Amino acid sequence: MNKPLPAALLDPQLQPAEEAAHRAGARVGISRPHESAHLHVAGEAAYIDDLPELAGTLHCALGLSPVAHGRIRAMALEKIRALPGVVAVLSAADIPGTNDCGSIVHDEPILSDGELRYLGQPVFAVIARTRDAARRAAAKAKDVLEVEPLPPVLTPRDAHAKQQYVLPAMHLERATNGGARAAIAAAPRRLKGSFDVGGQEQFYLEGQISYAVPLENDGLLVHCSTQHPSEMQHLVAHALGLSAHHVQVQCRRMGGGFGGKESQSAPFACIAAVAARKLNRPVKLRLDRDDDFLITGRRHCFWYEYEVGYDDDGRILGAEVTMVSRAGHSADLSGPVMTRALCHFDNAYWLPDVAMHGYSGKTNTQSNTAFRGFGGPQGAIAIENIVDSIARTLGKDALDVRKLNFYGQGQRTPYEQPVVDNVIHELVGELEATSQYRERRAAIAAFNATSPVLKRGLALTPVKFGISFNVKHFNQAGALVHVYNDGSILVNHGGTEMGQGLNTKVAQVVAHELGVHFERVRVTATDTQKVANTSATAASTGSDLNGKAAQDAARQIRERLAACIAAHHGGEASAVRFANDFVEVAGKRLPFSAVVAQAYVDRVQLWSDGFYATPGLSWDREKLKGRPFYYYAYGAAVSEVVVDTLTGEWKLLRADLLHDVGKSLNPAVDIGQVEGAFIQGMGWLTMEELVWHPQSGLLTTHAPSTYKIPTANDCPAQFTTRLFENTNVEDSIHRSKAVGEPPLLLPFSVFYAIRDAVSAVGGHRVDPPLSAPATSESILRAITAVKAG
Repeated sequence: MNKPLPAALLDPQLQPAEEAAHRAGARVGISRPHESAHLHVAGEAAYIDDLPELAGTLHCALGLSPVAHGRIRAMALEKIRALPGVVAVLSAADIPGTNDCGSIVHDEPILSDGELRYLGQPVFAVIARTRDAARRAAAKAKDVLEVEPLPPVLTPRDAHAKQQYVLPAMHLERATNGGARAAIAAAPRRLKGSFDVGGQEQFYLEGQISYAVPLENDGLLVHCSTQHPSEMQHLVAHALGLSAHHVQVQCRRMGGGFGGKESQSAPFACIAAVAARKLNRPVKLRLDRDDDFLITGRRHCFWYEYEVGYDDDGRILGAEVTMVSRAGHSADLSGPVMTRALCHFDNAYWLPDVAMHGYSGKTNTQSNTAFRGFGGPQGAIAIENIVDSIARTLGKDALDVRKLNFYGQGQRTPYEQPVVDNVIHELVGELEATSQYRERRAAIAAFNATSPVLKRGLALTPVKFGISFNVKHFNQAGALVHVYNDGSILVNHGGTEMGQGLNTKVAQVVAHELGVHFERVRVTATDTQKVANTSATAASTGSDLNGKAAQDAARQIRERLAACIAAHHGGEASAVRFANDFVEVAGKRLPFSAVVAQAYVDRVQLWSDGFYATPGLSWDREKLKGRPFYYYAYGAAVSEVVVDTLTGEWKLLRADLLHDVGKSLNPAVDIGQVEGAFIQGMGWLTMEELVWHPQSGLLTTHAPSTYKIPTANDCPAQFTTRLFENTNVEDSIHRSKAVGEPPLLLPFSVFYAIRDAVSAVGGHRVDPPLSAPATSESILRAITAVKAG
């Protein structure tokens, strides 16, 4: 693990009070434990299902569609109402407001309005005295629904063939030498192909849950495991026909989200709220894991067709790609996901002439949604596949072709944003050296030459990832900081804590600003009655936005305290120093708590709100041009694998990661995020396979017994993770960079190391048609194709 960064490296332009805080150790940039780690270890961290249930609490379960596509002819819900323990059964007709929970496009009913769009769609809600009674009653949906089945569309290829989309097509093009088609036609060499990448289940440890409690005067409190409390507030209000101020949404912590609780928590919050209001009783809706899989969406799978033109060195001259995603039955967040995929097709490479076409296929499956990376991984892996194939065609090392195509400083992306912070050359060069890439490449070639069954593979892949929401107005945040008259500090901000350490970093920022020990600061539950109109904790912006907002609030309080203490003890307010729980003024050293007490007596405001909006962003949604990202995060990884060519089994032997987080707010937390993202991304690309029955449309991998995620055993024996020494060129919070999503692209190196090993079966003369996830079956199919030549 990296040593804490020296204070002098954190910011060359620190204000005097900040310097003092650094000297005292109450600073950002040091490795601190997660603020709730002790509770997690002791099993005392409270989640929504751990909250004490109020007297009269009822439980809700959902009756689900038994077909992928159809129409409801009749519902015999009276049979469900007559079952033991059942208090009520609600259908779409019982929703007093709007029967819609669409995130952007209003095309997703909370409960089926008569059309059945996918197998697992909520049709009715059972409210019973116990959770078991509710689940048993809801399970009889097939017995009480009279359905007219219709033929389903289940794959993105089928949707594309039928020109069936949830949104209009998107096109992003750049022409410097006549356009993509002209550049491809004029190129000395061409490559044409297709590629498939599967989706991925978020598999959060805490499933979807909402607990709705009626309050006086039409008020409602909803405890919801969600990354976007404000969106839940507004959707619940619309479903109830009320105003936003009637609805309070609160979330202390989540047991993981990964994007699956950004928009997908909406139907459960709305259904619990409708039931609670109708019955005037508290109602809890906690999904069974199988139902969670069947109802909710996940990472979009993508299908690609591409053609590129390149020269004899491997330099890409022109590229055209068509991307088709499996959007599911409604739009959800498929539009922004496809936008980010198009904006990340270039990854770290200069593409002078390029044409990208994005289609969000409408299928009779769950409505797919946000997942860590949010389309960026799906966009970038396509160009990595192309570069890998170009290298093999030319007989070159793929790393050399990658480096040849890297962005130069200041070159513009296809969407016209200049790449002014490019460190990919230095970062990859450092990793190439520290991982002994060239020496290992030679050693692997020697091993493969004498090993007919086991083949080893090696790959180094880069990452360039844009940071900001690609919807401009989401890039804002608010925070409240309260300093109590005993000197203790309470912080509330609009971000949500899902285990990623956001509250820890925000608390560090506030402690740093006020020059106090970390232990003085407490962060409270996210609550729509404290900070209003918040953005989702997503797009890797949690620390950037909420850290800046909290810094703004704390700085205002510090300035008031400085003015107060200067007035009592002489000197200028600008000369007052806050450090190590003390305040230095006119040669005196006063305890922070004493300064706060004096300010309270002087009626100085000891609380403040803070606000931050990311500057400099612009985006033309129609032309897909502008500056959608505040800055870029960079990284690279080297992975070495061994593949059994008889069984398709494989093992990751070693991984070396080097990732750019700017000047880290908390190196320990950031390294944990990088390593976690690497393993999660490796799962997506190698083992997490989603399978729908080709006729019924049933998601057959709807439980841990059939859907496999990585475990500790999948971590390589040699696993080295380092943070690249860098400073963010933009004025981010203490010049740090986001770390949530970018490292999920690092395990591209695992997939292409497997592809390298498979290619070795044919002496690297045949390009393996390996699709993702690279399961043993997929690997064996690719090996068969390589052997066939």
